[in-house]
Amino acid sequence: MAMVAGEASGDLLAGLLLAPLRQRVAGLSTYGIGGPRMIAEGFRADWPIDKLAVRGYFEVLRHYREISGIRQELKRRLLADPPAAFVGIDAPDFNLDLEVELRTAWRGQHRPVVHFIGPSIWAWRGKRIAKIARAVDHILVVFPFEEEIYRKAGIAATYVGHPLADVIPLKPDRAAARIALNLPVDVRVVALLPGSRLSEIGYMAEPFVDAAALLHRRDPAVRFVVPMSSGPARAAFEAIRARRHADLPLQIVDGQSHAVLAAADAVLVASGTATLETALSKRPMVIAYKVNALTAVLMRRMGYIPWVGLPNILARAFVVPEFLQEAATPQALADAVWFQLVDDANRARLEERFAAMHETLRRDTGTRAAAVIADLLGPQGAR
Repeated sequence: MAMVAGEASGDLLAGLLLAPLRQRVAGLSTYGIGGPRMIAEGFRADWPIDKLAVRGYFEVLRHYREISGIRQELKRRLLADPPAAFVGIDAPDFNLDLEVELRTAWRGQHRPVVHFIGPSIWAWRGKRIAKIARAVDHILVVFPFEEEIYRKAGIAATYVGHPLADVIPLKPDRAAARIALNLPVDVRVVALLPGSRLSEIGYMAEPFVDAAALLHRRDPAVRFVVPMSSGPARAAFEAIRARRHADLPLQIVDGQSHAVLAAADAVLVASGTATLETALSKRPMVIAYKVNALTAVLMRRMGYIPWVGLPNILARAFVVPEFLQEAATPQALADAVWFQLVDDANRARLEERFAAMHETLRRDTGTRAAAVIADLLGPQGAR
């Protein structure tokens, strides 16, 4: 079975899927593009996941030739030696074009094409649903409201819950997390999550570090922790931190984002899956995001809802603040994070709201998704 994941969140999804899928499908072998969680489950990564981890229209253009070459070579291999199925894990800009071509070529061969995590057509680029209808035999969605949207468009869809809701405890242990990270138990801790992609680090690290410096002036005892998903991302962040505020009491850790969030009193986070991780960790947050100015103009023109952060989208309200583009100034971010740190009533409201959100999304996603894919394969099994 061939699979493609394009970033850290896709690697998590596929990692949770592979073990229950192997239990259901005899002789399963998987290969394609993936990350360390997938490799740990026996996946053969013909290309590393970070080759696809680029975000934004104009950022992608700089890497277009390499990404396009990878897609063409992968397509050539899959058409020459077809697998029993193809599962695209998120990464719609890469996967949908590939899925259209594979599904067209495999028509009548019973080689299902599945996409795991529906693209955010409910937020922007709604016209993409017509392409999805051509691309997939079945789509697995992680938010409950998505199933009806796809089914109305004639696309077979199944809500499988969100995998992060299975991974993150209902009641994260702040004290244990601080001990594990060697953090004091009696000081304020702010987590900074500026993104996992190098392009995100380039835009978000400076305002995040500057905001942290302003918070440190307000409370010199406050500590800052930054989880980094890769060596290149860490190096890029450390270079910016050294240039801006080398003496800031800031601890960088490799991975361990869930422990960092559990340890935090408040979180400054770049828009993306990390905002949902923060909500499921029941932590107050401030969401910020910056992209290339032309990318921002295009995204605003295609936007359909007023929120970018997943907690706000799920709540259908601004339950946590968002600062985008020019609004994401260090002072604005610092002031908003300070409020999240000190307002106990706000913290209690958010914890209650996020707990309800967690219960809705907790559905044993890997097992549910594996069951759908195994049913689509039928008795022929997987090659």
